[in-house]
Amino acid sequence: MGKYAESSEWDDIVPIAQDDGGPNPLAAIAYTEEYSEAMSYLRAVMGKDEKSDRALRLTGDIIRLNPAHYTVWLYRADNLFTLQKDLLEELEWLNGISLKHLKNYQIWHHRQTIMSHISALPAPELRFLARMFSKDAKNYHVWSYRQWLVRHFSLWDTELPYVETLLQQDVRNNSAWNHRWFVVFARYTDPEKHSVKNGGADEEVQREVLQSEIEYAKEKITLAPQNQSPWNYLRGVLRKKGMGLGEAKVFAEGFADVDREDGVRSSHALDLLADIYAQEQEKERSGKALELLAKRYDPVRQNYWNYRRSLLGLAQVEA
Repeated sequence: MGKYAESSEWDDIVPIAQDDGGPNPLAAIAYTEEYSEAMSYLRAVMGKDEKSDRALRLTGDIIRLNPAHYTVWLYRADNLFTLQKDLLEELEWLNGISLKHLKNYQIWHHRQTIMSHISALPAPELRFLARMFSKDAKNYHVWSYRQWLVRHFSLWDTELPYVETLLQQDVRNNSAWNHRWFVVFARYTDPEKHSVKNGGADEEVQREVLQSEIEYAKEKITLAPQNQSPWNYLRGVLRKKGMGLGEAKVFAEGFADVDREDGVRSSHALDLLADIYAQEQEKERSGKALELLAKRYDPVRQNYWNYRRSLLGLAQVEA
């Protein structure tokens, strides 16, 4: 007998076994006996729409065995809200599971569901997220949750210094660059109507902010010219400003001279210059930048650079 069958607390429940399609299923999943029993009791209590402390404990047992079981998380949340449990205690319980299962989406969806029922940001929350990032600085689920947190609690003004700290620690942290974009620009968009990826010039964004972000990106490029993230960020801000890429021409030429094959410190500068020259109808200079990329500075993507040359009506080159 299993844990629940032996417990008098569950005497009134008739467990419901999983139906795999008859006595000889084609591809039955080899669950452990412990998991199969727990799920059989879960089906029974969910069928009765029971909200109770024992049901809550049951969800905890199943999550321990299978933290990716989405339905169990939803049922757990229903129990917490119906029973009016202490949601701060639930967050504390979640911390341990989150640290054990770093890349589990369901854990973070549940955390967001719980947090949406809490009126003010709990003091330990940001400290815990920092702990998660110390385990994996590019954890997509944690970053997605943090963006929701910033919007939900309007943390726009306090979040930027944190992002700057992360970029000081690792200027190549592309997740931090992405988050900076969100913090600086997403406050000006309606999440229900607009995409934060909108590349058009936003009238709501102050010109001083745009110029400050351009200078910030340039500063970080200077620290690590071959780091693609700030180059992409610079492109994005220039489009937001509505000024076109040409505003960065002189800056980019400081990292790549298409007239000197050895005068290139950044392949990303070459890429940007290829676009700028093409926009300025300097087809040959644009083609030369793409040739340098294809032949020397990024030959792995030779086919891509040659495709770009073909758009200019230029012949392919070989590495």
